[in-house]
This record gives sequence, structure tokens and C-alpha cells, in this order.
Amino acid sequence: MAAKIISGRELADQVCGELRERVERLQEKGFTPGLAMVRVGEDPASVSYVRQKEKTAGKVGIYSETIVFPEDIPEETLLAKIDELNRDPRFHGILVQLPLPKHIDAGKVIEAIDPRKDVDCFHPVNVGKLLIGDPYLLPCTPHGVQQILLRSGHSPEGKHVVICGRSNINGKPLFAILIQKKAGANATVTVCHSRTPDLAHFTRQADILVVAMGSPRAITADMVREGAVVIDVGVNRIPDATKKSGFRLVGDTDFDALVELVEAITPVPGGVGPMTVAMLMWNTVTAAEIQTGLVS
Repeated sequence: MAAKIISGRELADQVCGELRERVERLQEKGFTPGLAMVRVGEDPASVSYVRQKEKTAGKVGIYSETIVFPEDIPEETLLAKIDELNRDPRFHGILVQLPLPKHIDAGKVIEAIDPRKDVDCFHPVNVGKLLIGDPYLLPCTPHGVQQILLRSGHSPEGKHVVICGRSNINGKPLFAILIQKKAGANATVTVCHSRTPDLAHFTRQADILVVAMGSPRAITADMVREGAVVIDVGVNRIPDATKKSGFRLVGDTDFDALVELVEAITPVPGGVGPMTVAMLMWNTVTAAEIQTGLVS
């Protein structure tokens, strides 16, 4: 029996519907959540990602503005703009689209954002608050993974979750979310990575397997136990002469093989990606509610 394919698009639409109601409550009190997005250069992927975020913000009712700088912008000019946005009351959230050009220190840029407006949840203050179990906001992709599990009926509570990948964006913060003594968490979590000997030994133990390795089809059918739930965070371009673009997107798992084996799996595209964008909107609305005093 084939796996249930978990549609991130459907779940993201559900989240956005809930957010619209929260935005309406803010607007009744005279506030509109605001999101400032900063893009440096014309990297096609970054342009596409920011466009998706603009579209979703409009759908939810968030006021968004995108500031675009040329690739060769001096670092100090970018930092000055962030300082200006920190002080601009129209914006409750600030996002700087990564990656940045090599001459700009991404760490310095992230730390320049006011932690209260850090809707990516990359600032060291927010990372620390997440780890100790007192988060201001949750990082978008890991929170999206948690919401996918909860909303599809696969709560991580009491389960063995194996995470493949240890990045600061995905693996580490997802570990910090799922290990907490809280509803929707309380999982036993194993984190594996590129230096893990015999990776399959660990992945075959997973009730829930989350793969964020950045390597196409790295997880094959023999590495996953029957009946597991698989969340594929990877997005990889591989050549495909049948496509007009010359490529197609695949995840970090061998989807076609796993779909015959596991209980449920997210597709690529259309799985984690839409939920990541929805969680960015969640964070923007939450930040607005806190900054305007609607919630404590």
C-alpha cells in the first residue's frame, strides 16, 4: 500500500487561513503587520523565494516591502539600512534573504537585526532562547516541519525522530524544538550528519525521519524502515532534458522508492517549502501581536 503523500501546500493554506483571522483582529485595533524583506543581487533562486514570500504576505493581509540592493553594495550600506528598518514602526519583521555576496559577513548582518524583528529566528539571542525552551519565535523551516507532523496526525511526542543534517537553519533548531518538554515535542531525537558512520543503522530506527542533507536522493529505500514517516527538507536541482528549464527539483530522499514503503512522506516540491513560507508569515503576525501589546 502506497504512502500517504502529505501536501505542504494544503497545510500552508490552512495556516494562512488562520493567520488572516489574526491579522483581522490586529487591524480592528488599528495595526497591520509589516514585513520588510531585503534582497542583495539578482540570484534567480533568491528572486523566486522573495516573490513567493511577497505573494503569501499579500494573501494573509501583511504589509510587505522588498528593498533590493545591487550585488556590490558595501557592507556598511546594508547595515545602515537594517538599522533604519529596526527603527521603522511600520515593520514588525525584517528578513534578509540569504545567501549574501561573499564580501558581506552574513553573521554580522543577522546580528544587526533587532531580535524582536528577527522573523527568521537566526539572531543568537533568539537561538539561545529557543534552546533553553523559552522561544520568542521559532525558525521557519523547523517550525514548518513540526506543524506538518502535528497537522497530518503524526505527532512527534514519544517517537524516535532521526534528523539527517546539522545545519544552523534546519537540523540544530529542529532538534531544539522537538526535544523540549512541551506539547508537540517530547521526542527522543537523534541527529546524524555527513560524518556519521553507518548512517543507515540510525535511519532505520526512526519512527519519524527528517532529511535535510542537501544531497539529492541521499536516503534510499534500504535505509528506512517500513511504516516510518518521512519529512524531506531537501531541494536539489538535477538535469532533466524533458523540462523547459533543463532541470527538475528533487529532495534528499528517493521518493519513488520510499512511497511504496513508508506510512507518509512529503513531496519535493510541494512539501516543506510552502510551510516554510507560511511559518514566516506566522512569525511576522506573532511579532506584530507582541510588539503592539495584543498578546504578552
